[in-house]
Amino acid sequence: MSDEFTLSIPVRFRDIDRLNHVNNAVYSTYLEEARFAYLESVLDVDVTEFELVIVNLELSFARPISLDDDLEVAVSVTDLGETSWTMEYEFRVDGTVVATGETTNVHFDPETERPKPLPAEIREPLLERESGLEPEPLEGSGS
Repeated sequence: MSDEFTLSIPVRFRDIDRLNHVNNAVYSTYLEEARFAYLESVLDVDVTEFELVIVNLELSFARPISLDDDLEVAVSVTDLGETSWTMEYEFRVDGTVVATGETTNVHFDPETERPKPLPAEIREPLLERESGLEPEPLEGSGS
């Protein structure tokens, strides 16, 4: 991930399970924290007003995270469609990748409960932030 966005996330006692490592369900919360921080930073939006739903979430674990670990999550957008985008995440402890994640996010219209096109104020900052990102052609663009 070049010119990456990272977020330090404190490992809290409540995140730890009986095996003394972060419970697998907590990783989704860490993804959410990193995703919201990324979107607030890159798009300069209040994420509580941002209309998105997660349609896919994947996690892979290399080693457990413990209470004493200093956790950092790196985030990048790897695919940009007309209504959706894919984000990849690396969970790191002392620079070592301990888990990875991916979400597919959809810009959502709560009234129709259907996906809606990403407006320019979302698309353009994502394209600018993620150099090398090739967006899918928009419908009706003739591409």
